[in-house]
Amino acid sequence: MTLLKDILNKVSLLSTSGNPETEVSAIAFDSRKVTKGSLFVATSGTVVDGHDYINKAIENGAIAIVCEKLPLNTPDNVAFVQVKNSAVALGHLAANFYNNPSEKLKIVAVTGTNGKTTTATLLFKLFRALGYNVGLLSTVQNQINEEIIPSTHTTPDALAINQLLRLMIDKGCTHCFMEASSHAIHQERMAGIQITGAMFSNITHDHLDYHGTFDNYIAAKKKLFDDLPASAFALVNVDDKRGKIMLQNSKASKYTFALKTPADYKGKIVSNTLEGLELDINGQQAWFRLIGEFNAYNLVGIYGAACLLGEDPMEVLTQLSAIETAKGRFEQIIGNDGITAIVDYAHTPDALKNVLETISTFKETGVRKVITVVGCGGDRDKTKRPIMAEIACKLSDKVIITSDNPRSEEPEAIIEEMMKGVSAVNYKKVLKIIDRREAIKTACMLASKDDIILVAGKGHENYQEIKGVKHPFDDKEELIKVINDLK
Repeated sequence: MTLLKDILNKVSLLSTSGNPETEVSAIAFDSRKVTKGSLFVATSGTVVDGHDYINKAIENGAIAIVCEKLPLNTPDNVAFVQVKNSAVALGHLAANFYNNPSEKLKIVAVTGTNGKTTTATLLFKLFRALGYNVGLLSTVQNQINEEIIPSTHTTPDALAINQLLRLMIDKGCTHCFMEASSHAIHQERMAGIQITGAMFSNITHDHLDYHGTFDNYIAAKKKLFDDLPASAFALVNVDDKRGKIMLQNSKASKYTFALKTPADYKGKIVSNTLEGLELDINGQQAWFRLIGEFNAYNLVGIYGAACLLGEDPMEVLTQLSAIETAKGRFEQIIGNDGITAIVDYAHTPDALKNVLETISTFKETGVRKVITVVGCGGDRDKTKRPIMAEIACKLSDKVIITSDNPRSEEPEAIIEEMMKGVSAVNYKKVLKIIDRREAIKTACMLASKDDIILVAGKGHENYQEIKGVKHPFDDKEELIKVINDLK
């Protein structure tokens, strides 16, 4: 049990009523999860307003309410706390309730359009290899040492974050590496979290369905750096022109990484093959199992972050060179007949371009043709659909446009929007196959020895969401089934 007055620490209060000595057994921001003795936080969500459920929360046993707008009737047996921003308050309340676990960990938050999962996951693997107990919060999964905890969001809600951080402390963790999505930053899911360092990978058009404009999207990413304390470090990719923007107004110690411009952590690609990358990083050469220029950026940023966390540079390079990529990020499957298939999460124009440009470089080493299977998710930014198809056509020899996660939309309609990006000259190289399983099978049947198949968009996901139902589906498993049966 925790006293109400204790979990209000650092919360900006407008008014209070009721007993501050009230014992709180749990915190909830969903009235359906309220139990006897709970504190209910009424947040204004993107779909529903928690203030409409205050009475329901009280019926379910809430003994304290945190809200922005006080109801007309406030029962005497319930404490009411009025705040300016319930989402910010929730972060501090959750941190206090779980005894501020972030203050006992070194937490690095990674943001950017592409590269968040790879960077956070490889930092996790690196620090495990360096001998630490480590936590991971990512799109693919949350993890505490070797224990895997399923992930439902890129960044969990404030309650879940603090609960996971408390578990990490209980299991002896010293570090946590986490993805920080623009949604989470904007929705204040990270309020109350003490961050040791923040990283910025890059930014391209994405999530405009949520943020409305590109400027709003940039502002959401920048907020992570604006909110950093002076004790933290900020590490940004300055080859991206928005890297320096992230550092403006930040109180943190500022550091940079790059491949093409001067930086604190400077990388240079020595060689790039299907087997891996050889890089020169700050004058030291090392070989890595990851592939492509986009991964070169990830590796240089990871090296920089590890050094800023106090690790020995040579030991970092030694351990990092042995680590494999994150699940669903440029994962390779080699078929019996010399066909290579690649599964990648590329679901933005820039990510797809990066992956296909990397694959195109291998044509110089004997790759004959590139076959791309790609779709776009439903209920998401529609502006990128024709751009994705245009990029796929430009950088592939054959393109199969198919269904991704159509969600509530009709997959045929999504495909037709993608087709608007296909020029007349490229129509002959495009097939439209709605069924994703059939699309993958067809790509494999069209491929010959030394060809590369790219299946893009879903990566690590093991489901396909259609009309609100998640059906089991794994791109990698589908590829393995087909590619190994080819003669």
